[in-house]
Amino acid sequence: MSLSEIPCLNLAIAPLRTANHYAVHVTQAPYPGGYVLHDCLWSDNLQHLWLGWQEMFSARSLPDVPQVSQVDELPPDLVLPLETPPPTPGAPVSQSGRLMQSLGMSLWQWLFDGPIQGSLNHSQGIAMGQSKPLRLRLEVRDPNLVALPWEIMQDGAGKQPISLQQQLLFSRTTSDVRSLPELRSDNILKILLVLGQDSEPVSGFSQSSANTVQPETLQTLQLEQEANVLAHLLTTSGSSGIGGATITPCQVDTLVQPTPAALISQLEKQTYNVFFYAGHGVPAPDGGLLFLRPAMTLNGTELAQVLTRCQVKLAVFNACWGAQPDHETIADSTVAPESRSQAMPRSSLAEVLIHHGVPAVLGMRDSITDEEALSFIQAFARALSGRVPIDQAVAVARQHLLTLYRFNQQAWTLPVLYMHPEFDGELLQPLEGSLTAMPGLITRLGQPKPDAALRSLVTAKVWHIQSGFMRVGRDRGENDLVLQEDQGGVSRKHAVIFCRQPQPNSNEAISYFLEDFSRFGTWMLEPGLGSRNWRKVHRQEVPLQPGTQLKFGSSQNEVLEFTTSLDASSARPTI
Repeated sequence: MSLSEIPCLNLAIAPLRTANHYAVHVTQAPYPGGYVLHDCLWSDNLQHLWLGWQEMFSARSLPDVPQVSQVDELPPDLVLPLETPPPTPGAPVSQSGRLMQSLGMSLWQWLFDGPIQGSLNHSQGIAMGQSKPLRLRLEVRDPNLVALPWEIMQDGAGKQPISLQQQLLFSRTTSDVRSLPELRSDNILKILLVLGQDSEPVSGFSQSSANTVQPETLQTLQLEQEANVLAHLLTTSGSSGIGGATITPCQVDTLVQPTPAALISQLEKQTYNVFFYAGHGVPAPDGGLLFLRPAMTLNGTELAQVLTRCQVKLAVFNACWGAQPDHETIADSTVAPESRSQAMPRSSLAEVLIHHGVPAVLGMRDSITDEEALSFIQAFARALSGRVPIDQAVAVARQHLLTLYRFNQQAWTLPVLYMHPEFDGELLQPLEGSLTAMPGLITRLGQPKPDAALRSLVTAKVWHIQSGFMRVGRDRGENDLVLQEDQGGVSRKHAVIFCRQPQPNSNEAISYFLEDFSRFGTWMLEPGLGSRNWRKVHRQEVPLQPGTQLKFGSSQNEVLEFTTSLDASSARPTI
């Protein structure tokens, strides 16, 4: 199923001139009659529930200027399980659980009122008839309503909240955007992990979670240790799929407290589809500030330029207030002091990045603990490795947080996903939806898909590249071509070979590529070159021509030749 074929319903909340009056209207629907409009009043009961939420859950009393949160030291051996028992049936509902349910139900009733509910029901019926989920995107045009936890909306007591459902893929959006270019089709999960400062510096020193002052060098060592743990967690998240989904390898490169120039250089030097930032951040008019290192910050507008230029599809921020707008103080003596701080439109980091053309942004609505963040990241990366849409992967990871920390805790409500209105949610090309899904498939350009294989020049064995995709490495459980341990320098997940679909209306032929993400690289000899012209490919994507010879790992290993139009097959062979 093509992700672009998923039915989509977009809603927008816009303030009217009369105080507390709003217009909720459908801006996109899967059927012509779904474009409806409804006026509604923000009631005193809703405001009371929202104030109660802030008092119980928020780390600050909105809309005051946010306080810098402290990040606890991350233990290096922290590996959180993904399978935990569900909450005990019949357990009493806490006050926080009742508040969360009441606010969630009230938000649903307020948003999906009158014709809006009818449009939702009809759209869901269309999606069900097509055996597909419905993609629901919410645009909040009043900055004062952005901070609300819309992710907790639920249609009645005991019903599943909207952001936990996989048949109703929920995200936020904004219509104030630049159009998306033709996006690159990726087959590998490639993440740039950036660790910035974990707190605001004080005279060249860092303040730890224990409120003790430590030298900057010690903080750097702790961040490097944290980076190693996060990188290991991300690269090992793809050990099993969701619902038997095909798992793709994950390449992670790390930068610890880089300068802005070093960060930009790394993004331009390598190809990444995910940018992950962990560190301190605060709201500001241009999308907030990220504290990369002492005396060096980067705002959202600056970051957006390089992310869009390098075609990063997903930006993830484990930083406080990434999904919150900045606030400004109005100089009006007739207004009560507590009302003089107002949210600034389009000022949150997530909204600014989406505005400039980043396809998807995941930020935190409030402070999140290290344990909660790691739990979410692990489940999220695992879902992405299963080649599911980004909004579905967020729902899966959110379910995991709820299981771990229970419904009455706000951990599962903290991640906020924004998606560009033109983005179909595809981070990695789904194998079942590509042109290489079946041997001999005829493309829309009328070109037959060439069969491809690797052939040993020593033993003459042939290994067919099934469905245009082959994983190569030492691990028997995760690779299609398993290389024996006596071949030195081969990584557990070494490389993949895949077939890439040409762009529509182009004259390009269907081509095969090799993507290396190993420790020691892959040696390549292209046809027509002398035997001394082997070149090393390391963490690169390169095209494969028929007759190209390959050595995985060491230059002394067995030579395999890439060929096309061979009729050969083998089920998970070893050489």
